[in-house]
Amino acid sequence: MYQAGINRALQQYHHADLAEISEADPHRLIQMLLEGALQRIAIARGAMQQGDITVKGERISSALSIVQGLRIHLDRERGGEVAANLESLYDYIQQRLLQANLRNDVEILDEATALLRQIKAGWDGIAPHKATPDP
Repeated sequence: MYQAGINRALQQYHHADLAEISEADPHRLIQMLLEGALQRIAIARGAMQQGDITVKGERISSALSIVQGLRIHLDRERGGEVAANLESLYDYIQQRLLQANLRNDVEILDEATALLRQIKAGWDGIAPHKATPDP
């Protein structure tokens, strides 16, 4: 069930290499989603600065969908306090992305980017669980 939820969220990350997605473990899928959200925010930032309202809105909307996917599929049972803190942080990031879009505010986008980078750095520092072979 967890894998299915991540796969739905990955639909928002449609520019990724499909082979990498199909072979990725859940840890790598989360990394890819975070990378996708950061890429979309960066594109939205450039569009915002150039006055391209359409691209800005599309990319922020896509980033919001990715963050929502990450938030919805947190494993609250096993994640405990960490999952609760991430849920709050994802909620805050979503609120800030909405505000950035409404206010056309690059600084708010930069704040959301910094928060997602911190989450990604923490996630990157966690080694994925791998089955250990029997001796």
